[in-house]
Amino acid sequence: MQSEPVASPSREPRNTIDAVSLAIIEQLQEDGRRPYAAIGKAVGLSEAAVRQRVQKLLDQGVMQIVAVTDPLTVGLLRQAMVGIKVEGDVDPVADALTAMAECEYVVMTAGSFDLMVEIVCEDDDHLLEVINKRIRALPGVRSTESFVYLKLKKQTYMWGTR
Repeated sequence: MQSEPVASPSREPRNTIDAVSLAIIEQLQEDGRRPYAAIGKAVGLSEAAVRQRVQKLLDQGVMQIVAVTDPLTVGLLRQAMVGIKVEGDVDPVADALTAMAECEYVVMTAGSFDLMVEIVCEDDDHLLEVINKRIRALPGVRSTESFVYLKLKKQTYMWGTR
């Protein structure tokens, strides 16, 4: 006798985004300063309708419009991904890392590390200070492993609409 496959629970997205809003996001990903009138022409809406939709997407936390820099051009010459193993509750450590200006990306993970943190620093001395004096000093941090970036081959922010 074969058993029936068990359906896995589906995860509903927090915000359901229609095709027009996705098209607006794509337009802004290409150029975050694109005028609303030009976006409206591309997606078939009025400038006012685009403005309302963009504001709603911003208010809902679906997207942000920010200036993205190349760290090297602004004097931040050392980047690293740091894997962190935590003893006990991961949340307080993640919160402390989130508060550090050098930590650009903090994610809780399953696997070898409890947290993965992207750090952007001025130089090796700055990176050493952040890891050795600040991260390792946090209560609950059991160990760290650093993966220093030698060359960035790809960084894109286009994944939100594919």
